[in-house]
Amino acid sequence: MTGFSQARLAPITRLLFWAALVFALVMALSPKPPITVTMVDKWQHMAAFGTLTVFACAGWPQARLLRIAERLSFLGAMIELVQSIPMLHRDCDIMDWIADTAIILGVVAVVALARRGQARIL
Repeated sequence: MTGFSQARLAPITRLLFWAALVFALVMALSPKPPITVTMVDKWQHMAAFGTLTVFACAGWPQARLLRIAERLSFLGAMIELVQSIPMLHRDCDIMDWIADTAIILGVVAVVALARRGQARIL
């Protein structure tokens, strides 16, 4: 992807990031989420944080990848902490945060390899 293309895509992917973040927070922090999907909980976490990571890496291409990973992992930890509030009727599970962090690191590793390959081509 050329610099011109990245510059054109960044605003769109930033918008997608913020939309996905709002969606993920509503789903994670609502006592009764508006949408329920029959899927293993860890897969839902990985889908949400994988998507957020892709959009963050594309939306802020100049940001350090480890900074993106750190911030998104912290977000996952904070979601789990808030889910421990009894009136939300949600479960706080450290394994959910580990699943979040694992997919974040996996996506960041793939993006790093792609960027390294792209730099060699240019």
